[in-house]
Amino acid sequence: MSLLVVGLSHRSAPVSVLDRASLSLDAQTKLLQDAVAAEPATEAAVLATCNRIELYADVDKFHAGVAELSTLLAQHSGVGLEELTPHLYVHYEDRAVHHMFSVACGLDSMVVGEGQILGQIKDSLARAQELHTAGRLMNDLFQQSLRVGKRAHSETGIDRAGQSLVSFGLEQLALGTPVPAWARGKKALVIGAGSMSSLAAATLARAGVSEIVIANRTADRAERLAALLGEQYGGRPAEDDGTGVSARAVPMGSVPFELTRADVVVSCTGATGLVLTAGAIAAGVEGRIGAQPEAPRDEVPDAVRGEVPEARTAPLPPVSTGTDEDCPLDLTSVPPGFSVMGEAAVAGMDAATLEQHATWAAGSAVDRRRAGRRGVDAEGTDPELIGALAATAASAGRIPERRRPEPAAEPPRPEPVLHLLDLAMPRDIDAAAHRLAGVRLVDIETLAEASADAPMAADVDQVRRIVSDEVAAFGAAQRAAHITPTVVALRTMAADVVAGEIARLEGRLPGLDDKHRAEITQTVRRVVDKLLHAPTVRVKQLAAEPGGAGYADALRTLFDLDPETVASVSRAEESNEKNAKNATIANIAENRGPA
Repeated sequence: MSLLVVGLSHRSAPVSVLDRASLSLDAQTKLLQDAVAAEPATEAAVLATCNRIELYADVDKFHAGVAELSTLLAQHSGVGLEELTPHLYVHYEDRAVHHMFSVACGLDSMVVGEGQILGQIKDSLARAQELHTAGRLMNDLFQQSLRVGKRAHSETGIDRAGQSLVSFGLEQLALGTPVPAWARGKKALVIGAGSMSSLAAATLARAGVSEIVIANRTADRAERLAALLGEQYGGRPAEDDGTGVSARAVPMGSVPFELTRADVVVSCTGATGLVLTAGAIAAGVEGRIGAQPEAPRDEVPDAVRGEVPEARTAPLPPVSTGTDEDCPLDLTSVPPGFSVMGEAAVAGMDAATLEQHATWAAGSAVDRRRAGRRGVDAEGTDPELIGALAATAASAGRIPERRRPEPAAEPPRPEPVLHLLDLAMPRDIDAAAHRLAGVRLVDIETLAEASADAPMAADVDQVRRIVSDEVAAFGAAQRAAHITPTVVALRTMAADVVAGEIARLEGRLPGLDDKHRAEITQTVRRVVDKLLHAPTVRVKQLAAEPGGAGYADALRTLFDLDPETVASVSRAEESNEKNAKNATIANIAENRGPA
């Protein structure tokens, strides 16, 4: 059996695909059950976060496993296989282990170095254990990934390279202002009461907001989170203002009203549809700042409406006005709509060239009248004006160049009065809120773009080295564990041979006393142990090396070991591990006492 992972993340798929492919808890449960029911897989686990969906499995066939796991992901995510396939990545055996350890260390996270992924890995393992889809490989992999992630955070400064997605999102909302200074005194609304929402609420409380309102469909969870925030932060003086952080819970129906009071909204629910529409957000902003009266359209300047006034340019006069030879301009290169008789056309001409231009322009009064009827300004076509310009050029030498007026700039967006942070996948907040005045929205897509430019810490290289070392150690341990049942079966067979020979000796020497019988038995066992010691130790070392899986087969062949005996040893070891784990859980529960 071999480890296989098939998945997609923010690195392989756009947010729109991740949004539609996200899995609810029920969908994850069904996916795990179907995965272990499929022929190639014997155990499986799902790691689903806001920016990744990965299915891990122990398979006996690579190509069949990839096909089956990809199909299952498409079926349970609701995204067609043809659309999903280009965004999927596949890792096998050691590469799959390397990927898992990198994820656990935060190297593959949207915010490099964030530690929240460790809790998500722990939850994924617990779910697989609860559904009995995690066997030895999944347990070993996920538990070791947790240890590797903790080692990376304790031995390096990877924490300096990253932070939680919540902290990174708040930094994007603050636009360069330190989050504590930006958040101080603000009122926050947190929608949801799960792990991400709880982290958001705690982060906001530490940053110094004055009030946190928790809205959740399950009232008990919202009240419990509000109570915890009140206990932990309610008595702590907020920075510089000497007051505590107020926390309370409200039903989801109160969200529209709370939008009119909140300065910051963080949403992360498991809803499949939008929690906050653009209309609800606009109503909240309007209820907060009041409706602004709109001036009549004909009285509003173009710059206020954000429109650029149309440029008043004269149409190009017919080429028949004078001849090309008489005109000092290159008529073939004149762009449409540009007056060849306006100030812009003659700007920079010296006196002699300007007189030539005036003579050419005055060549046909009929054409000038025609041009006037077509809307050409008198100022741009009057030969008398050109004559005056010629006089100016004669005295000054040249006419200074005059630039066309710059188009009116669009008015800047008003300062946001409502800051929205959407950490859900699929999204909770309507993306149309990006276009609302007075609103700043940061969502997963915004964070993905911002994280691409985030600086990498020097400690990242050290974490990569840790991952490489841990992958090698994990592979060696797995290969050594693979041969252990064979070694145990060999020693069991040797012990049976010794017992049989001692029994035969007693039949031949019935008068043998207990002392001599024990001495002979011990001597024979020592001989067998010494003969087996070197080869069994060496075969474990060889099996731990890359490509060493074949040594177990060689050992079974050389000593003619019964495959069923080897399998029974493996089952016995798994049963012992499970019993030990259940005993540990029972002891923990007993020590905790009743809930």
